[in-house]
Amino acid sequence: MLPSTRYLGSKRKIVDWIWSQIEGLGFDTFLDAFGGTGVVGYCAKKHSKRVTYNDVLRFNYQVGLSLIENGSVQLSDTDFSFLLSEHNGVDYPTFIQDTFRGIYYSDDENRWLDVIVTNIKMLDNKYKKALAFAALGQACLVKRPFNLFHRRNLHLRLNNVERSFHNDTTWNKPFEQHFRKFVKEYNSLVFSNGRYNDAYNLDVFDLDFVDADLVYLDPPYIPLNGETADYHRYYHFLEGLVNYDKWGQMIDPESDIKAIRYPRSPWNDKSKVGGAFDRLFRMFRYANYIVVSYRSDGVPSPDEIYAILKTYKDSVELRRKQFKYVLSKRQTEELLFIAY
Repeated sequence: MLPSTRYLGSKRKIVDWIWSQIEGLGFDTFLDAFGGTGVVGYCAKKHSKRVTYNDVLRFNYQVGLSLIENGSVQLSDTDFSFLLSEHNGVDYPTFIQDTFRGIYYSDDENRWLDVIVTNIKMLDNKYKKALAFAALGQACLVKRPFNLFHRRNLHLRLNNVERSFHNDTTWNKPFEQHFRKFVKEYNSLVFSNGRYNDAYNLDVFDLDFVDADLVYLDPPYIPLNGETADYHRYYHFLEGLVNYDKWGQMIDPESDIKAIRYPRSPWNDKSKVGGAFDRLFRMFRYANYIVVSYRSDGVPSPDEIYAILKTYKDSVELRRKQFKYVLSKRQTEELLFIAY
């Protein structure tokens, strides 16, 4: 079983294919440098590898912390009851209610979020906090049209119209029911593989201290034609939840969706992404294997990725699979570069 996810570009549906391409390689330690949903790192953990997970987004880090690094801690029934209750003597903030009224969730739902985030912060164990935030994030995603936070589109949920896919059944289910479901799921995924696994919340270029046999890279994807996926914008609300106390200072005052300000990333810039790949491959050139998930219509082109890898590794193999991502309008090939 793998963590469920509604995350753009998730490898959940093809992780078995990815693993089938690399399982025969001689490696024991595994770095998932752009960890995202954690499904690839979790798969490596299930195969008894020593896994290091990393993601620059603090929300994603909660997944890595709770399911990769954590080997035994779960949320108990007592913890769950504590999270869902309002406690005497606690001054519950109203930040989400005041800031996001009418944007993503109803007033009652915003109030529920303010309460539960405050309660999560009172848990006394970092893995319990991470599990709660990971489950809460999934609950937030299933109640959003397109599972994104890129538009002020609460009206899509609230409009009384006929819907062909019956999304309103999921959207209108109370937060508590979704949260309960995902807590149960994430609890069931906690296990120890007998190895010391760890999780980080760092820029990928700050991982030069990690020594891994195999480095797996799944960076943000820039299509040759079309819009680049901006994960900071798409999931800013989840990032705000885990940075609740300083959320207000992080918001871009010019953003109509109350998005968080972030510095420009080379992984979203066609003029800089080639240099970023070169820098990354150079940094990890001493690993036995560099494995890169990519797509056939990406920038740089697959031929350019191959050429950069050949600068640092003697051999580069390319594996291909037909695959179409949810919400994608393009049928492309999923590529896996294996350099050694």
